[in-house]
Amino acid sequence: VQLQASGGGLVQAGGSLRLSCAASGHSFYRYAMGWFRQAPGKEREVVAAIGRSGDTYYADSVKGRFTISRDNAKKTAYLEMNSLKPEDAAVYSCAAKHVIVSASLPTRVDDYGYWGQGTQVTVSS
Repeated sequence: VQLQASGGGLVQAGGSLRLSCAASGHSFYRYAMGWFRQAPGKEREVVAAIGRSGDTYYADSVKGRFTISRDNAKKTAYLEMNSLKPEDAAVYSCAAKHVIVSASLPTRVDDYGYWGQGTQVTVSS
C-alpha cells in the first residue's frame, strides 16, 4: 500500500486543521492506520491510531482535541485537529499496518510498515 498525506499548513493557536491520508492499492479495510508526528530534535511519536473495526487510540496530549477516522470506500484516513497548540507543530505522517480482525490496535512506530511522506503543521502563538 502507498500512502499520501496532505492537509498540513500554518494555523493560529486555537485553530483547526484536517489531515488526510489517501491510500492506493487493495484492501484498505484490512489495515490499521496511524498518525504520527515528529518535531525538530524530538523522536517520532504516535498521535492516534484506528483499527479495522474503528477502534481508536489517542496520545494523552491530544485526547479531546484530535479525532481520527477512516473512510474505507475512499481508502482514506483522516485526522481532525482542533484547539491546536504551538506544541502540536511538527511533521505529521500517516502509516499503515496489515492486521487481522482480532489483532490489538498497533500504537507504536515500530508496529507500522508502510509510511507516507510527512505534511508540515505549523501553529503560531
